[in-house]
Order: sequence, then C-alpha cells, then structure tokens
Amino acid sequence: MWSCSSFTAPTIRLPKHSLLNPFLNNPSPIPHKMWKTLSKTPPLPKNLCFGHLGISQTPSPPLKTRFSQLGLRQNGDLLSFAGVLGRFPLKCHRCPVGILSFQPSPRWFSSAVKAPKAERKKKEAKTKTGLRVSKKNVLGPLYPPSGKSVVVVESVTKAGVIQRYLGDMFEVVPSYGHIRDLAGKSGSVCPDNDFSMVWEVKSTSKAHFKSIKGALDGAENLILASDPDREGEAIAWHITQMLQEQGILKENTTVARVVFHEITESAIKTALQSPRDIDVNLVNAYLARRALDYLIGFSISPVLWRKLPGCPSAGRVQSAALALICNRELEIDQFKPDEYWSLGVTFHRDDKNSNSIPSKLTHFNSEKLEKMSIGSSAHAEAIKQKVSLSKFKVINIKSSRPERQPPMPYITSTLQQDSANRLQFSAVYTMMLAQKLYEGVKLSDNETAGLITYIRTDGLHISKEAAEDILCLISKRYGKDFASKSPRTFFKKVKNSQEAHEAIRPTNIRRLPSSLVGILDDDSLKLYTLIWSRAMACQMESTITDMIQIDIANAEEDIVFRSTGSRLRFLGYQAVYKDGEVASIVSDLNEGNSDVEAYEVLSSLKVKDSVHLGMVDLVQHFTKPPSRYSEGTLVKRLEDLGIGRPSTYASIIKVLQDRNYVAKKNRVLVPEFRGRMVSVFLSAYFSEVVDYSFTADMETELDNVSSGVTEWKGLLKDYWSRVSKNCDFVGPVTVREVEGMLEKTFENIVYSSLPNENRTCPSCSVGTLKFKVSRFGPGYFIGCDQHPKCKYIFGKISSEDEKPEKFQPKLLGLCPDSGRKIYLKKGPFGFYVQLGEDKKGHKPERASVSQDINTDDIQLEEAIKLLSSKRMSRRGRSKKKVAIKL
Repeated sequence: MWSCSSFTAPTIRLPKHSLLNPFLNNPSPIPHKMWKTLSKTPPLPKNLCFGHLGISQTPSPPLKTRFSQLGLRQNGDLLSFAGVLGRFPLKCHRCPVGILSFQPSPRWFSSAVKAPKAERKKKEAKTKTGLRVSKKNVLGPLYPPSGKSVVVVESVTKAGVIQRYLGDMFEVVPSYGHIRDLAGKSGSVCPDNDFSMVWEVKSTSKAHFKSIKGALDGAENLILASDPDREGEAIAWHITQMLQEQGILKENTTVARVVFHEITESAIKTALQSPRDIDVNLVNAYLARRALDYLIGFSISPVLWRKLPGCPSAGRVQSAALALICNRELEIDQFKPDEYWSLGVTFHRDDKNSNSIPSKLTHFNSEKLEKMSIGSSAHAEAIKQKVSLSKFKVINIKSSRPERQPPMPYITSTLQQDSANRLQFSAVYTMMLAQKLYEGVKLSDNETAGLITYIRTDGLHISKEAAEDILCLISKRYGKDFASKSPRTFFKKVKNSQEAHEAIRPTNIRRLPSSLVGILDDDSLKLYTLIWSRAMACQMESTITDMIQIDIANAEEDIVFRSTGSRLRFLGYQAVYKDGEVASIVSDLNEGNSDVEAYEVLSSLKVKDSVHLGMVDLVQHFTKPPSRYSEGTLVKRLEDLGIGRPSTYASIIKVLQDRNYVAKKNRVLVPEFRGRMVSVFLSAYFSEVVDYSFTADMETELDNVSSGVTEWKGLLKDYWSRVSKNCDFVGPVTVREVEGMLEKTFENIVYSSLPNENRTCPSCSVGTLKFKVSRFGPGYFIGCDQHPKCKYIFGKISSEDEKPEKFQPKLLGLCPDSGRKIYLKKGPFGFYVQLGEDKKGHKPERASVSQDINTDDIQLEEAIKLLSSKRMSRRGRSKKKVAIKL
C-alpha cells in the first residue's frame, strides 16, 4: 500500500533520468490515469501522495533486473530512484511533513514494471553505442589460439612483454593511448543535435592506427586489451568504431575485450580465456564525462578570457581543486592567533635523584581543562603558585592493552599520499614510476614481468590466492604468530568508490626488494619497496602495546595531573618495517613511541603512594593557522569529497601547476595571485562549478551511468542546461565590474605596497589608484582611474615566480595556394596561426588554436586546416565533418 502521513493532493515525481519517465520536461503532477497506463495497476486512491518509491522487501534477481531497467538502484534493503539529485529522502516532495511508505508484494511489483514483449525485443535488437553486435554474441576462450589474433594494448613496453608470453600466433601492437579525441575547437559537441560529437585523429596517432590496420590482415580475432578502466574501455570503443567506419573489420572477425589486472604470463593467459564484449555502460560514462568536460570548458573559458585576459581555461575538476587550495589560503590570511598556556610538572617518587615522572595538568579547581582554558600569563602564574604549595599522591591507576590494526593495502590515492610523505615524490612522478612497474620490467634475458598490479584503483580487496601466498611468506619469514589467522579483508567507504579492481600489490610477493637491486633504478626500487611492505603488513597480526595511565592529585583532589607510559608487547605488523629488506627505505609512520623507562617507573606506583613535586614549567603557546595542502593531503581531501577519480588526481595537480595557478614551495601547494583571482571569479559568477558537491554529485551520476542506472544523454541535458544559463547570465558583466569585485576581495593584498596607504594618484593628483586588469596579456596592475588622461601606473601585481613567457613567432611553412608564409603566434588570448605578414592597414587572416591542442604538434598541415575551417565558417558553409550521433 502507498501512503503519506499528511494525505495531501496526489502527485508523482519520477527521477529526471529514469528510463521509465517519458515526461522529463513536464513539471506538473502526472494524473492517475497516466500512472495507471504506465504501471498497469488498478486505479489508485485519490487521497494518496507519492514522492518516493521505497520497497522494504528484498526483491528476487529477476526483479532486480527490471528495477535496473526502470532507473532504480538498490542500497541494502532500500530501493530508490537514482536521479541527478542522488538518493531521495524518505519524505514527501509535495508536503513538508509527510513520510511515505510502500510495501507491495514482489508479485504485484513484477506485473507493474514488466515491459511489453515487443518493446523488450526492440531494445535487444538495438545496436550498442554504434557497435555492431550479433543477436547472440557468445565469445569462447581465445587461448590456446586457433588462428591469428591481434592484441591491442596501450603502451609499447606492455606490448613487448605480452608478445613474449603469447608467441607467434598473437601479434601485440600498441595504440599509445587514445587514437582519437574530440576536435579541439568549438562545436565538437552539439547539444542541439542530440549531443552528437565530432572526433579528430591526432597526426601522431595516424601511424599507430595504420599499424593496427596492417596487423589485422588475415587475423581471425581482434583482442582489445587496453587498461581495465573507463578510459581503457573508451580506447577499445574508439578503435572498433574507426575500423568499422573504414570497413576494415570483416564479418567473420571476432572482436573481444579482455582486461589484464597484472602483467604476468599466467594472468594474461587466464584473461584471454574469459573475453567479453565492450561494456557499453562504461563507454557511455566516458562519453558523458568527456562531453561534460568539453561543454563546461568551452563555455566558461571564453567568458574567463574576456573578463580576465591571459588566464587559461578552467576545467571542471581543476576548478574545484583550485577552490580548495585558495579557500585554505583565505583561511590563513584571515587567521588571528590566540594565546594559551600549558602547565607541565615533574614528579619524583622518593627524592629529586630518583626517576622523574613527567605529568600534564588535566583538572584545576575540579574543572577539566581544555586546550584553551589557560588564556593568559596571569592565570597561568596563579595556577603555578597553587600547585607549588600543594602535596600530591596517586589517586588512580589504569592499565590497558590496546591493539593497533595493520594498515590497509594501497589504492591509488593512499599510494600517492604515502609516497609524498615518506619518499617526497610528487603525485605525477609516483604514477609514472608505478606505470613502469605495472607494464613490465626485464628481470633477466629470459624473463620480463610486471612487478605490481593495476595502479588506478579504489578497491581494497586482495585475491584469495595472493593473500594466501602473502600469509605463507609471513609465516616463513617472521613466524606463524605474525601471520593473520585468515586472509584479512578491508572495507573503506570512499565516496563514489567503484572498487572494480584489486588493491595495488606485488604480482609475486616472493620477489623481495633486495632481488631487484641493480635491475630497478633507485626511485623505482623505493616505490616497489613501499608497495611490497604494505602488502605484507596488511595481512599480519595487530601490534599490541601495554599502556599505563596514572592520575596524581593534591589532598583535596581538585588539582589533577596525568602521566602515561607504554611498552611494546607484540611487534605484529611492525616487524615488516624492522625487516632489513625495507628498514633503510621505509619506516612505519604510525609506529608508537613507546617509553619503556616511564612505563617501568609508573608500574611500580600504587594508589595512595606519595610523590614529590619537582620542576613546574609554564609554556606559552599560540594557535596556528591551518596548514596549506601538500600533494598528499590534497589528494586525500579530493578523495574524501568524491572529487575526481584515481586516474585523475595526479593530472589535476599538474594542470594547476602548468597554468601557473598553483606553485609548489617547500613541499606545499601555494596559490599564485592569478589562481586566486580565477577562483574568486568562478566563485562569484560560476558558484555551482566550484561547489564541491557539484563535482562530487556529477561523479556519482557518472557512476550511475557506468552501472546502467542513469541514461547518459538525460544527464547531459540537465547539466548543460544549468551551465549554459549561467554563462548567459555572466555574459553582460563588464570587465570594470570584475575589477571592482576583485579589488574589494584582495584590497589588503593589492594596496599593501602603497606608501602611507595613500591612493591619490601622484601624477595628476586628481585620480584615484585602482586595481586594473591588463587588456594586452596576462597582467594586473595599479593605475590611475583617469586613464587615458592620466597614464600613471604604480606597479604590476604578480607572484614572485610568475614571469610571462616570451614566445617568438614560428614559421610553419608556405601556403601551397598563395605562397604566403604561415606563422604560429601567441597573443593575449592564446596561440593562433596567421597567413601572411603584419602590414599597416591590412589585417592578415588568422585562426585561433584551441587550448587542448599541444602547440609542439602543430605543423603546416594542421595550420592550413585551421585557416580553411575559419574561412569556410565565415562564408556560411559547414565544413565536411564526420559526426557520430550517439
């Protein structure tokens, strides 16, 4: 039965992206008659209100399939609509107080959501995201081989390793990453044409694709073995699409997708025995993410360039990360330190020559003291005087034996954090080293193998075979007492975690770090040692510590001091960090500082024993501002907020540094003035984009697309409508308004260098010095507001290390039609290509170069295409494109 506790007027609200909802743009309530048509149920009572669908019974597997088709997802025993707003609350959407409940029988709901037979057949016959699929695509094992097979992987290193494992019946070729991408110009994603996309093959990728086509000559199987993630699935899809468009794939060619979670001979041959089709849901999630990033970037960037010349484009995820760093800097700027005092004493059991017992004051006048309780020197001196006149005795003894659990195995984020903290490696450098260890290393003349499992993961599980092998090595190396009684399993609810892959671990735990000395370079060996030691530690027993806590008080017991001591009882997982294999490279950062001497002294005391007061120390402290983010702490914060993915953390930080928004100083990330301006601008005019929940919710929706719950084009429509409206709103804002907003925000920084804080123009004595944005490139300065009458400039504002790059025009070649020179140049809004020389009274033909295009790759051919495209758009003719409507 459906019921609302408030019994208001009936209304039904379906999720915006549910496959069931044909009324996406209809905000009005759905009438009961229409609901009856949808669900094929008897008419519903008119006194009920529907805002949420909750099912208290656990459905059978066939029902789960139907729920997924309807856009429903299951979380425990609760099934709820999955829409752009995430999980709906158990509250009525129409009335403020109603609580909704629904407890039908599975049989009722089965008949309610059962799709018509004709509709199901039509859906099954549909092609999957442009892929040609047979009605019954059953893939058999591809190893041992029955004919020639072409295996496509991403890197040439991986290709060489796998080729040695598979033999002559397989030809392994690298794709070198993505074969094609969205064309780096405006219009490559067309929202008005059902989000059709225009793809472009990079000049460097044409030769790689040609080698794939050549390898397919006479091949029976095409095996797509790109990385086991969303991007890898997209690479496989792009290759298949291009081969189909060019008619390379024959009807009898089997196209299969396999994933290698580790590059070892056994793992690769096992994976070839379980091929599958390309996961269309993962491809759809990639398309949605790529289109959203493109639309947001190409919508906001032009606005940003016009309002803040010289500032590069703002990415979706990078903007949220930049906001984190800049908001922390704002907290530091606004921080005001507070004074507080602490009081510590030293007790002796018998006399001043006996062992000392350091103690901290915890209670005064029978009140528990907090950190800031003693706020002045006068208060501290009064406490010291009273303590000095008192006699003390032991009033309480408490013993405990806490256990410190072993650390969890590495995932991408924690590997980057630990690598930064222990080895001082940047996130980018860590991933580069890890990629080499994953792809394969030549161990000897006859052996090449990948040393670690796949490195872009948020899963914490370890395969049963690997865990048992680790336990066996622990027992052999340290003793049976150190090995866990059974393989440990770990669960950590990282926001938006997919947990599709294993945790990062060595492919062979018996390959000790010492055996790789001379094979790996020093930094690679350090990273491998870090991974090896964590994989061992996560399957070991807990560390056990004996602790003792003693309270010492005066006669009235209104002044209480506390002393603690500890000693290590069982080394547990810390044994691996004491091992000679890793001790010189890796130490346990969480290792407790046991104080055996203090423990022995405190253990000898008994309740009511008298102790003698020794030295009394008053220490003045001041609160400290929050710390700036390091790469490790920023990655952790991004992970906690659900911003980004394991594969994007390193690139997010790199992009911010490349755009001179953030600088790394003394191992912390410091925002440049340019970066702070961009962040403030986006917060003021595009607050939704820099809102942490916006990016995190989008990642959640992309995960829903990956699991087949959310329809990806509906997701695109919703987000694009919100962003485009925001851009239209910001369009009329003038540069002067932006300057005023920035001046108000950074007034203390901008005018701090003015003598005597006098803002009267020293040149004309009439104008007032104002913050201004340069119209001719990256620059921000203080100038007179009477310009152009007064052209006085006090000085430029820039970061210490920020120097504008001087780019000399580059001659690309001669135009084949006119013979005029074609240059690559850089202007205030970025790079552009120019046909002909600069002449007075004549404006040469120019075409902008997208921010997404690497200028090092621009040759004469690409420049001619850009100029031709610009010329055709001016004449009103559309350029001949290959548009894929998805």
